[in-house]
Amino acid sequence: MPTRAPSAELIDRMQRMAAYIDANADRPLPLAALADEAAMSAHHFQRTFTAVVGVSPRQYQAARRLEQFKARLREGDAVLSATFEAGYGSTSRMYEHVAETLGMTPSAYRAGGAGEQITYAVRGTAFGQLLLAATARGVCQVEFGDDGDVLVARLYDTFPRALIVPATESAREPLDAWMDALDAHVVQRAPRPELPLDIRGTAFQIKVWRFLLSVKSGTVVSYGEIAAAIGHPDAVRAVGTACGANRIAVLIPCHRALRADGSLGGYRWGLERKRMLLAWERGDGSPVGVHNG
Repeated sequence: MPTRAPSAELIDRMQRMAAYIDANADRPLPLAALADEAAMSAHHFQRTFTAVVGVSPRQYQAARRLEQFKARLREGDAVLSATFEAGYGSTSRMYEHVAETLGMTPSAYRAGGAGEQITYAVRGTAFGQLLLAATARGVCQVEFGDDGDVLVARLYDTFPRALIVPATESAREPLDAWMDALDAHVVQRAPRPELPLDIRGTAFQIKVWRFLLSVKSGTVVSYGEIAAAIGHPDAVRAVGTACGANRIAVLIPCHRALRADGSLGGYRWGLERKRMLLAWERGDGSPVGVHNG
């Protein structure tokens, strides 16, 4: 027998509880206390909150606490100060819950690209303006858009403490070659260029992105299949969020990730570009194949 969907009143109550957790994410919130606040039994509250919000109350609080911690690091707070302000209680507890999720040490995250030089170039393509940016380790950002200045502004937002410079004549040659190879890949169905990538994200995001690198051109995979493949079968929604957080278009082919029903889902650079990319990759107009790993 199918589970009855939560009523409008329960949905509204769970949304209010989510706002309550937002406001109190830095302090202990036992399930029993949250259930009392919601005037429900612990079991009923846990089940209803998860159905409405998509994650358990504990997972929701952990995500909000992490967001607070990351925001404080970006604003320049010391790691120790950010740790206690976000409610972790101790640095050992913070590293237990945060280091794996960040995919890097908190001090490295706080750096925001400090001490690095990022070189970029912008050009027009069949898919609009294309920005490609690289550090000494490899490509760190590839973005499509309608306005090159907006793409450059996004690059500054991503790496607020890096030295960001447009490619000079001496530095432009490799970037031009990389952009030529990328353009040939998406327009002429040339093989995906094996460019060095400087991938930055949380540990979970990096798992998703590394799996996407195995998805061949002309094929697609569902968010659920990705979640299962990386060992987190219940994290379908988080997989979709990770795809949306990818800042290296095409080279990390998140456009090949679709919903379980075959619909496009979302795409950071617009659904029309996602549709075009998939059509270009199919080439002959036949249905997109199914990814089988």
